[in-house]
Amino acid sequence: MIFGASSFAGPLADLKGHVGSIELYIPKMGIYNDSVLEKEKLDRILDEVSIYDFASTVHAPYSAADSKYPSALQVDTARMGKREFALMGESVALANHVGAKIVVLHPGRVGPDREKSFLSMVKNLCTLSSVAEDYGVTLALENKEGTDPSNFCCEAEELFRTIETVNSGYLKATFDIGHANLTCGGDPEKLGNFVRTLHNHIIHLHLHDNSGQWTDKYDGDEHMAPGKGCADFSVLKLLSGYRGVYNLEVFSLEDLLFGKKALQSAFGL
Repeated sequence: MIFGASSFAGPLADLKGHVGSIELYIPKMGIYNDSVLEKEKLDRILDEVSIYDFASTVHAPYSAADSKYPSALQVDTARMGKREFALMGESVALANHVGAKIVVLHPGRVGPDREKSFLSMVKNLCTLSSVAEDYGVTLALENKEGTDPSNFCCEAEELFRTIETVNSGYLKATFDIGHANLTCGGDPEKLGNFVRTLHNHIIHLHLHDNSGQWTDKYDGDEHMAPGKGCADFSVLKLLSGYRGVYNLEVFSLEDLLFGKKALQSAFGL
């Protein structure tokens, strides 16, 4: 089992020894001046990653309502232009550069005409999948939380449909159990069915916890440590044959250590 952490979980020196992989979370790395990549800043971070000998994955920019999210890095995969394709292309190129095999990306936002927006998203994902193929990396489309229905791919069936419609070996799924727990209302049986629906497409995991219900803080998407909410992490046992990273998407070393211990307990390790 390969445990990983998002790069915002703490300094790399503190994370070393606790995880074997780092998810380079592009929107929070401070490597962009507006939408211009500052390569010197990126190189300094990559040098540190190499010093500590982490494996890595990459999380591309996305669309976020959070006021703290950099406005120049907003990317709605249902509505993409030259700037958005350039940003996503840079994430894919970065993954290739550091030897990361996976780039996580978010589904798009639902527009006034849902089906038209869906088809636009599929078209854009087809283009991005071709870019990923050129660089030898795989895109991993993440399920979003059903407490914010303005996003596509909250339900497993829609994420499955998206991947099947794009029909590329370079577009698979990131299973975000925290988001799925919100979509399933904290019901472990529904969560298990969610996993079963996506099973054959899942190549990456995002692990965090919540109360399974909407709150006025991040629509309930609080990214607590596994074991501090109600998500049933034993459903991960349904992913027979999974050999990817178990990436903890938490905000502190304390939560990383707590969550790692809870996951080891859930797996009987």
